[in-house]
Amino acid sequence: MGANQPALSEGVMVSTQKVIHEALERLGYGESYFELLKEPLRLLTVRIPVRMDDGQVKVFTGYRAQHTDAVGPTKGGIRFHPSVTAEEVSALSLWMTLKCGIFDLPYGGGKGGIICDPRTMSLGEVERLARGYVRAISQIVGPNKDIPAPDVYTNAQIMAWMLDEYSRIREYDSPGFITGKPLAIGGSQGREKATSLGVAISIREAAAQQGMAMKGLKVCIQGFGNVGSHLAEILDQWGAIIVGVSDVHGGIYDEKGLDVPYLLDRRDSFGSVTNLFSKRLTTAEYLVQPCDVLVPAALENQITMDNVDRIQAKLIVEAANGPTTLEASDRLHERGVLVVPDVLANAGGVTVSYFEWVQNNQGYYWTEEEVNSKLESKMVEAVHKVLGLAKSRSITPRLAAYMVGVQKYAEASRLRGWV
Repeated sequence: MGANQPALSEGVMVSTQKVIHEALERLGYGESYFELLKEPLRLLTVRIPVRMDDGQVKVFTGYRAQHTDAVGPTKGGIRFHPSVTAEEVSALSLWMTLKCGIFDLPYGGGKGGIICDPRTMSLGEVERLARGYVRAISQIVGPNKDIPAPDVYTNAQIMAWMLDEYSRIREYDSPGFITGKPLAIGGSQGREKATSLGVAISIREAAAQQGMAMKGLKVCIQGFGNVGSHLAEILDQWGAIIVGVSDVHGGIYDEKGLDVPYLLDRRDSFGSVTNLFSKRLTTAEYLVQPCDVLVPAALENQITMDNVDRIQAKLIVEAANGPTTLEASDRLHERGVLVVPDVLANAGGVTVSYFEWVQNNQGYYWTEEEVNSKLESKMVEAVHKVLGLAKSRSITPRLAAYMVGVQKYAEASRLRGWV
C-alpha cells in the first residue's frame, strides 16, 4: 500500500496557519481572509460499520475535510492509518489547497482518512471498509464536488473499489470521481512515478539556480518507499550520484556512490533495504552526512533546531510532508541553504491526478510521454515562479510558495463576495 508516513504531530495546523497568515498579510489581504482560509469550510466525521471476517461488526471513524471550493471542486487523498485525526486531515487539506494554487489547478484542497490499520486486516475487510466510507461521504463527493485519491496505506485497488461503490450509488459509471485508479478503469499513465519525477525536476531546477549541474550531483535520500526509491532511480539515470539512502532501520552512506539498481532490486515492499547491510548509520547521523542535496522523503520534523546547524547539504528538497520545522527552515535560509518546500516539491502527484481527471472528463487518454512532458512544464514553471519570488522579496522559499499558493483563493473569495 501507500508510503509509510505516520500521522502529523499536534501543532502542525498552527504552524501552517502561521505561514498562511503572513502570506496573506504580505499580499495585502485583511484579517477576514485569514479567518476564512485558516480552517476547512467543511469537516465531516463519519462512523462506518464493517462486518469483519469473524462475523463481528466493528465500527470505524472516518473524516473528510474540504478546505475551500472557491475556485472549483476540492481534491485530495484518503489515508488508512491508526493515527488519523481530524486535525491531521484538516491541516493536510490546507496543504493541498496551497499545492493546487502553486500549480494553478482548478481545485481547492481536500483530505480524508479512516482510523484503522489495514496491515492487520484482510483484503475483504479493507474492501468493505472502503465501500462503507464511500457510502458515508457520498453526498459531499463527486467529479464536480470533491475528488479523492490514494494516500498513506491506500492504493489503486482501493480506489477501484471506491469507484465501483460510487458508480453503484449514482447508477452510472463516473471515472472522474476518483484518481489514482488502475489503468484498466481510467487511471493515467505516469501516475505511479509522478511525485518522484516532480521532486527530481525540482532538484534539477533548484540546483541549476545554485550553479550545480545534475551530472555528479551528490544526493542523500531519507526514505526508500515509493517516492524515495523511484527518485533514486530517476536521479541515477540523470547522472546524479546517490551517496546515501535510509529507511526505518537506519541509513547507508558511501561518498563514492551507491549501487542504485542493486538497492532497487533488493528493496522489499515496505521500502526496507538497509537491513541487508551490517554497517548502518542512525537517522540522526545520516541526516548530517556530507552531500550536495538532502531529500527528506519519509517523516515530518526531521530537520529541527537540534540538528540544523550540522546539516551539510547545500540544497534541501522536501519530498515528505513537513520534514523541516519552521524555525529550522528560517535558520537554513540564514545560512544560505536553499530549501525547496514540500508544497512545491512533492506536488507532482496531485498534478498528474489532475491530468487523470481531465482525461476521464474528456474520455481521451494520453501517453506516458505526454503526461511526463505536461508535468515537466508545470513543475519548471512553478519552481521558477516560487524561487523567483523568494529572491526578489528576500524571503524564504516556503513563504514565497505560500504566497503563490494562497493568492488565487483569497482573490476568488473576494470576487464571489464571501469576504
